[in-house]
Amino acid sequence: MRKLPSNPQEVEDLRRDSAANPLIAFTFEELKKMTSNFRQDRVLGGGGFGNVYKGSITEDLRDGMQPVEVAVKVHDGHNSYQGHREWLVINWDLEVIFLGQLSHPNLVKLIGYCCEDEHRVLIYEYMARGSVENNLFSRVLLPLSWKIRMKIAFGAAKGLAFLHEAEKPVIYRDFKTSNILLDGEYNAKLSDFGLAKDGPMGDKTHVSTRIMGTYGYAAPEYIMTGHLTPRSDVYSFGVVLLELLTGRKSLDKSRPTREQNLADWGLPLLKEKKKLLNIVDPRLEGDYPVKAVHKAAMLAYHCLNKNPKARPLMRDIVDSLEPLQVAEVLPHEKGMVTVINVIPEGAKAKRNENAT
Repeated sequence: MRKLPSNPQEVEDLRRDSAANPLIAFTFEELKKMTSNFRQDRVLGGGGFGNVYKGSITEDLRDGMQPVEVAVKVHDGHNSYQGHREWLVINWDLEVIFLGQLSHPNLVKLIGYCCEDEHRVLIYEYMARGSVENNLFSRVLLPLSWKIRMKIAFGAAKGLAFLHEAEKPVIYRDFKTSNILLDGEYNAKLSDFGLAKDGPMGDKTHVSTRIMGTYGYAAPEYIMTGHLTPRSDVYSFGVVLLELLTGRKSLDKSRPTREQNLADWGLPLLKEKKKLLNIVDPRLEGDYPVKAVHKAAMLAYHCLNKNPKARPLMRDIVDSLEPLQVAEVLPHEKGMVTVINVIPEGAKAKRNENAT
């Protein structure tokens, strides 16, 4: 395990070593300028760690800096244990250097940090559409189309596959809709690596760790034993895919008792073709290709296998989702969901996504 940086100088040393994605050391005064002095109407969200603010890097902030919108994650000094651990992404063993070296289009980019006095702040790229959770379950936003749901699943799967296949494998450990963020084009990116862990190396089959994560998404064998493997993430991916299919939350206490845990309720229905369409999100109004729904359902079914060794690898999940990126229902086929139109690669035709 690498030594954890415990002071600004050690953080600066890590920053310089992050050659693939050099991090910018911001002053707290610069952060105040970015966020209009952390104005309340700039708050994007919050949690036990503190608040996230929308910020703007302008040309006059620092010479040579390109204008860009950012998300500024300010960690609450009153919660020093959680805050200090999370701001350095410490619950895992790769620390800040991970975000500097493992750069990928489906991971939210860390732009910089502030480690000044008691302030612990991380500055990320701004994701305009927020979390998948907010988009999928919103009562205000228009429903996500089938095509966008599959685009989200595909992007998130590529992010997980990248982590699992890194030179030093990483297990994300907290894969859920609230941790998948969307940019303006609905490209999915994984965020919040506070619970991620180094994966097993050499002849080791698993990592033993304290049980953390989110109930409803966490793999059953991990909850029971604390044994963590990349296939623990695969189970969580299956839950998210089931959420995208059904429009239901992983846990929903407002539903009948037998339907409150989505994975337990949905798993036996995924392989029954006659019942499957009855659990597809009604907000899609039948505007989806049935064969693609069946393929996505079977993929979720295999991801949710109680036997972790029987679950597919993330690279195989990516391969399975790729063909579903071109399946779309034509407007005149709405309600006739047994017909699939496959758009040829490079086609320019634009469809109504019901999501703008």
